[in-house]
Amino acid sequence: MNFVEHGSGTPIVLLHGFDADHRLVLPLESAFTAGAAREDVATTGWRRLYPDLPGFGSTPIGDAASTDDVVERVLAFVDEQIGDAPFAILGDSFGGMVARAVAHRRREQVLGLGLLAAVFVADSDARTTPEQTVLRRDDDAVAQVRDKADDYTAVAVVQSDDTARHFLEFAAPGAELADKNAMKKLAENYELGEQPEEEAPFEKPTLILTGRQDHLVGFGDALRHLEHYPRATFATLDGAGHNVHFERPDLVSALVADWLTRMRDLPA
Repeated sequence: MNFVEHGSGTPIVLLHGFDADHRLVLPLESAFTAGAAREDVATTGWRRLYPDLPGFGSTPIGDAASTDDVVERVLAFVDEQIGDAPFAILGDSFGGMVARAVAHRRREQVLGLGLLAAVFVADSDARTTPEQTVLRRDDDAVAQVRDKADDYTAVAVVQSDDTARHFLEFAAPGAELADKNAMKKLAENYELGEQPEEEAPFEKPTLILTGRQDHLVGFGDALRHLEHYPRATFATLDGAGHNVHFERPDLVSALVADWLTRMRDLPA
């Protein structure tokens, strides 16, 4: 798989969502760079790996035809790039569903699991979601995204110069590169064959971040699985939709930094 790498040290794999590429989660770099500026040892020393999932960005779909196949490709990526060394994993949206599976499959190797607006219920009609809401409208921001206005307004809860800039820099380029036929193939086999939460509880440090106004995956389905993650910090951020890290970047960065710190504090 094509990937971008930053930093050195303990590996952490960060997975993007559907109709995007690795750039979607690059704003999370702030959690690592802010730590370096403060000389915070808990949030430094991480080797960040940002792959393009099959069918997205510069990674061809190949023979992947389901979410389970994507999980297998990520496991192969881990074997190739990390081997048997401990690593952390974080996933956004569809990438969160993949990360849930990977973390449980490699629970002895995984240091912790981060979930950002993650998919817990594959069937969109079966999800518990709020009505679509726009808390702040900004015609100038919408004009800024030009021909991508429909895509931007379909997700943005807070329309602003900052969220428009993030959308253009981190979301739109991946959407342009995404293989539409590949997405259709994966969408037809979107649900995991086995739900990770049907296994034993996942007892490593976990972060579950959701948007209070996320009308795509919501927050209630994630909350229902909270007991499965006894070391989870769970947060539902007001003023945020599905792109919660675009709309509440400072708080998301702080919570990611806290998760990194909790993984560093694991007993030897």
